Order: sequence, then structure tokens, then C-alpha cells
Amino acid sequence: MIHSGILIAAFTLLQPQFIFAAPTVNVTSIVPSAVPSASYSSSSQFPIDISTAVESTPTAGYASDDPNYSFYDQFQDEAVPEAIRGTLGATVIGPQNIPIDRESPDFLAPPTTDAGSIDNAKWPFGLSHNHLQTGGWARQQNVGNMPLATAMAGVDMRLEAGAIRELHWHTAAEWGYVIKGTTRITAINPNGQNYEANTNPGDIWYFPPGVPHSIQATNDTAEGAEFLLVFDDGAFNEDETFLLTDWLAHIPKEVLAKNFGANISAFDHIPARELYIFPGTPPPPVSEDEVSDPLGHASTPFSLAWSQISPTPLAGGSVKVVDSTNFPASLTIAAADVTVDVGGLRELHWHPTQAEWSYFISGEARMTIYAANGNAITFNYQAGDIGYVPPSNAHYIENIGNETLHYLEIFKTDQFQDISLNQWLALTPPELVKAHLDIDDATIALFNKTKQYVV
Repeated sequence: MIHSGILIAAFTLLQPQFIFAAPTVNVTSIVPSAVPSASYSSSSQFPIDISTAVESTPTAGYASDDPNYSFYDQFQDEAVPEAIRGTLGATVIGPQNIPIDRESPDFLAPPTTDAGSIDNAKWPFGLSHNHLQTGGWARQQNVGNMPLATAMAGVDMRLEAGAIRELHWHTAAEWGYVIKGTTRITAINPNGQNYEANTNPGDIWYFPPGVPHSIQATNDTAEGAEFLLVFDDGAFNEDETFLLTDWLAHIPKEVLAKNFGANISAFDHIPARELYIFPGTPPPPVSEDEVSDPLGHASTPFSLAWSQISPTPLAGGSVKVVDSTNFPASLTIAAADVTVDVGGLRELHWHPTQAEWSYFISGEARMTIYAANGNAITFNYQAGDIGYVPPSNAHYIENIGNETLHYLEIFKTDQFQDISLNQWLALTPPELVKAHLDIDDATIALFNKTKQYVV
């Protein structure tokens, strides 16, 4: 009888399409017919030491060897995506939203490893109701459209060149990421120190709760700017922002005159309602625009030129992390900028205490979320989508497209943390790992004692 450790190790070394026989079948009868010849090497090139494998214990049976690749490429080529995987499912003969099915192949034809149920963990900004203004727009995501995302909410905002997101503040902290263009931000801290800076594509800012600030698109590019805002409260509502114009429109002008020591007629032209986003004149260079402050400028910068920080290159992509250790102002938001090469994988991992709010910038991805108790569901993501993983839920993010996958991982915390499955098993006594997974030393030797992040 051939040990199951032989078969699992052989499966690990071959391509995932390979379907091996039941453990009682002689290994010489295994024919890798499902493996493309260009990617298959004979078993003689991969000697396996069966002496290190633990005795087979079919207590829970063996995990299925069914191939579970995403059908993303296949669904783009076919006229009609079908709800079929192997011998399971059937064609769709009723009404069908083909564009949605093409975007969500792992929903229409999910991997057989999916089981149970997990609340919706995907929201496209394209489904958010837009708030159109003269000079720009804003659309948001919060628990109203993705109830699972209780820790954070997001806003996608667009400003034409010179347009202003008016002076305001929030009850939640605001973390901003510039997608395109350049923005001019201003703020004042509770000590009365002011701050002004330009932020370019890939740069970030952070404003603590209650800190008043503004955002304006410069004319560095003719089209202005678009940026992502993330708030450390899943119930955050952009419509409940504290706005300068809205406030003063609801204060008696006599009080305004008394407060500023001015004539009441000085306030004849204040807006009758909020401006929110409105056209403006592009700002001059910061050096010509700064307002002198008797207390000096803010000692802790509210922005970081994250675009100027080089990512760490990895075997399957890259990663760079920002949190309070390299951006001291950011006390409640940490983030990772991740790229995954074609065919690559953000390794199997989880975040111990914090939820992950993800924003996909480019590429095609799939993510399986494991929520314990046999619950695991696979979701698909494209540019402009938001993903969400609750605290401690295990997951991976795989590039299933034909271009580099680029996305942000964002967390409500002051320091980035994750736990790697690969590293965990590599740093656990081998005999204990073998007792769980029935694998041999050759396979365990492949585990890495340092985090790989992207493989």
C-alpha cells in the first residue's frame, strides 16, 4: 500500500490540475493526463522519501483533488458563461446578467472547496449612488451597502482642476490616497498649528477626528484629481460631514459679527447652504500659499509622500507598508500597497485582530475567505472594487488576470500585522505538522521561516 504522504507530496510538486488516484492505487498507475506537457516533469525528477511520512490516518477522509481554477479567462471567451464545474451544475436557461457573471466566475461556478455562507465581501464603487456637484463628485461605501464592513468605510472623490472639497471635519479619522492627479491639502491641529502640502499619485494623508481640513485639486494635470478616502468607522456617512458653509448658514449673522468683530454686512454673501464641492482657482505653489503661523507649522505632518518610498520586491510581486512607525500622524489606519504578478498569490494569511478593507486599483483577483466552522466562500474583484475580510478570517488574494494586480490592504490600527500560514507551519515542530497533514519532510522543507507576502 502506498502512503498518502507520497501522493500529497507528489501532488504538491506537480501542477494543481493533476488529479491523483485513491491512496490504495499503485503510484505507477498515476497518469498526469490533465497536466499540460509544457509544465509537467516526470516523477523521476522529484524523488520522494517515503520513510519520513507518518502512518496514514483516514479519520476525516482525504481532501478532494478536483481542479478548482477560476474560470475568469474562459468566461471572457465564451458567448455565455455557464454555471457548470466538472459534473456539477447546469446551463443557465433563464434570464442572465452576462457582464456580472463574467466579472464573478467564482460565484457562478464556485470552486468545490467553497462551503457554508459568508456575508457579502465585495462592493463595486460603480454601484454606489453618486453625489454630483459643480466641479466634481463623490460616491461612498459603508455598512448601508456592505453590512459586513463594520470597521471602515470608503469614499471615491473626484475634483476638477481648481475644484475644492470645502473646509470641513469629521467624527471619524480620514485616510486619503491619491489615485490620479495632485491635491493641495490644508489643516490645523488642536494646538493652533497649520499645515499645507501637495500630495501626488500614490501619496497619502491622515486627519484625526475633529481636525478641520480641505482638499483642492491643483492644475498639475488638466483633468484635476481623483482620490480614495477611508474612514475608521463602517457606519460613516459622507453626508454627515461638518461643513464650514453649512455651519455658518445656520448661525445668526449678529452672532457671526460679534464673533469676528466685524460689521454684520460683511456676511451678506455667505452661502445659504453647504457648498460641499465647488469650482475654484487652482492654488499657487505651496511656498507662495502658506499662511504664517505664530505657533509654527504642525510638528507632525498630516501627509506622507508614500509614492517616494520604494516597495520591497518579492518573488511574485512587491509590498510596502505604512503605519504609525513611518507615518506618526496615522494613529488608527495602517495600510499595505501590494502588487501581485500574473499567476502570483498574496500568500495564505490572516490579520489577528483587525479587519482588512481592500481597494483594487488594477487587475483581476479572486479571494477565498475562510470563516471557521466549515465556512469558506470565494469572491472576485476588479479595479474600483472594495473587498472586506473580518478580523482573524483566513484568506489569500490570487492574480487571475493577464496583467499585474495592484491593490491596497487597509486596517483600523496603528501598526500593520499579519500571520503567514507558510511561516507558521515552518516554525512548528515538523512531527506535529506531519501528524496534522500527513505530509513528508520533503514537503515541509519547502515551507519558509520568513514571511513571503507574495509568492
